[in-house]
Amino acid sequence: MQIIKPPAPAPYSILCVVGARPNFMKMAPIMAAFAALGPELDVSLVHTGQHYDVAMNHQYFEALGIPQPDINLEVGSGSHTAQTANVMLRFESVLNTKHPSAVLVVGDVNSTLACALVAVKKGVPVIHVEAGLRSFDRAMPEEINRVLTDQISELLFITERSGCENLLREGIAEYRIRFVGNVMIDTLHHNLEKAIPVSKILQNAGRQEFLVGHDGYAILTAHRPSNVDDPNTLRSLLETILKISARLPIIFPMHPRTRDMIQKFGLNNMLDVPTVLQLPPMGYLEMLGLMKDARVVLTDSGGIQEETTALGIPCITLRNNTERPITVDEGTNTIAGLDSAKILTIFDEIMLSGGKAGRIPEFWDGQASTRIAAEILDWLKNGLQSK
Repeated sequence: MQIIKPPAPAPYSILCVVGARPNFMKMAPIMAAFAALGPELDVSLVHTGQHYDVAMNHQYFEALGIPQPDINLEVGSGSHTAQTANVMLRFESVLNTKHPSAVLVVGDVNSTLACALVAVKKGVPVIHVEAGLRSFDRAMPEEINRVLTDQISELLFITERSGCENLLREGIAEYRIRFVGNVMIDTLHHNLEKAIPVSKILQNAGRQEFLVGHDGYAILTAHRPSNVDDPNTLRSLLETILKISARLPIIFPMHPRTRDMIQKFGLNNMLDVPTVLQLPPMGYLEMLGLMKDARVVLTDSGGIQEETTALGIPCITLRNNTERPITVDEGTNTIAGLDSAKILTIFDEIMLSGGKAGRIPEFWDGQASTRIAAEILDWLKNGLQSK
């Protein structure tokens, strides 16, 4: 009689945490890189449910090829405090049963900090992907999440060299830091050929005629509280957008928060013009298709600043700072703030010259996730201070 032994358990286990849509684009290539390493790693995916739109979550997971989460904490919405606390309470029970070798978190959302805090308090090492980014604006909740997560992480992966300077200045030991590049760009490289064409997006919206007679278009995204939560600020921003749309039609995939604020402040009619197309939130492949053929992108999103640099598309950032300075120093991004005159001046320069040419930053080559997976396996085998 032949006795078949069950496969030996993997010697190392990692819990990977996602909580909001920006995390999905960062985690997709990391999960693929772990899978390519073979049986040495047992990897589980935990979705905290911080972004709880079921349809959008499914759309992103399917489009990016992310495996369905092994665990969904189903936290949902709430204040920053309530959301962080609920994630911590529910994630603790996961750690009590899973006992992983490490917890891997990405980015700067509330779930990132919440899960990192629970892990470190229970003696589980934390790995932070996209560490060291700083806007130096402590009014941004994401900045607090970044700083605190980095302070309690054992292994920190940075996307640009300025991240190392920031971490060293904050007392992080250099041996904990690895410069590997940008996993967001891995996802972009992998999906560029699958991007949904603008014509298809317009057709699905029943607006095939929107760009007829126009030489290109602009993309607008805006969702940050500093831009949309104050009625005067939001009105001024929309007035500026209307001026731009008189020269170049604007496609505006509208974040639910922004739509709610526009309705709350009675500004609905401002954008009812033939040169602004309001769309619901787009999936990743749709946004990629919109961005790659745009003449200019106006945004307050950090991720879009990176993606436009990778695509070579001029970007006007509607904030007074950025935690991604390489997109300004080497890429296609220009910081405009919310000053209407400055935004319009930058826009005019882009229309005249085509905007900043920029260049692709170091290690934004589509291989960051492969470097991350190899570094983590080496660290698990040999210890953090082996480098």
